[in-house]
Amino acid sequence: MTERRDGRAPDELRPVTIERGWSSQAEGSALISFGSTRVLCTASFTNGVPRWLQGKGRGWVTAEYAMLPRATNERSDRESVKGRIGGRTHEISRLIGRALRAVVDTKALGENTIVLDCDVLQADGGTRTAAITGAYVALADAIAWGREQRFLGQRSQPLVDSVAAVSVGIIDGVPMLDLAYTEDVRAETDMNIVTTGRGLFVEVQGTAEGAPFDRRELDALLDLGVAGTAALTALQLDALGTGS
Repeated sequence: MTERRDGRAPDELRPVTIERGWSSQAEGSALISFGSTRVLCTASFTNGVPRWLQGKGRGWVTAEYAMLPRATNERSDRESVKGRIGGRTHEISRLIGRALRAVVDTKALGENTIVLDCDVLQADGGTRTAAITGAYVALADAIAWGREQRFLGQRSQPLVDSVAAVSVGIIDGVPMLDLAYTEDVRAETDMNIVTTGRGLFVEVQGTAEGAPFDRRELDALLDLGVAGTAALTALQLDALGTGS
């Protein structure tokens, strides 16, 4: 198989680590690394819901994404200093929220709110996919905390599945899994794939950056993505102590 700059095969993930419980203050947290990309995901559990949900017997899960000023090769100003949140930040925050809500039964969550904060400490491609994958671990621990505090019924099961995400792309005509930054910037096709632990698609974001792709290439990318998220699911379960 074609080798990449870091020696990986086209269908190989970067080294992935999940450090569960990284933050002692948050109800759930995980520091996740996809190679050199590192994202701190924290989950904050609040008893109560936004006003527009009060009295409806359902909970809410949402997410915020941000990148530290020196997460990249050159410093970027904090968006809070600029006085506005950028379009990319909004888009990724909404993506993470959608991905997590896809595996949450909001009725079982009750009138409670969980906010996931995903802060990129170091960026080398795949920050949004790492954020989703790490945020699930933080979310699971926050829900367990809520049950311990009796904000949730002892038998309630708000999590109906797990969720993970990975990037794929076509480089020099070869479909590849989990793109690092140097690969991402030269990919002819770039795609982010979000799936549940059962392998069902939550979201597929794909764009022909350099050349249009055909159905055969799309199928190859989807197959790579599903295999990648399956491997990430196993790592999530191991981190949570629920792996086989």
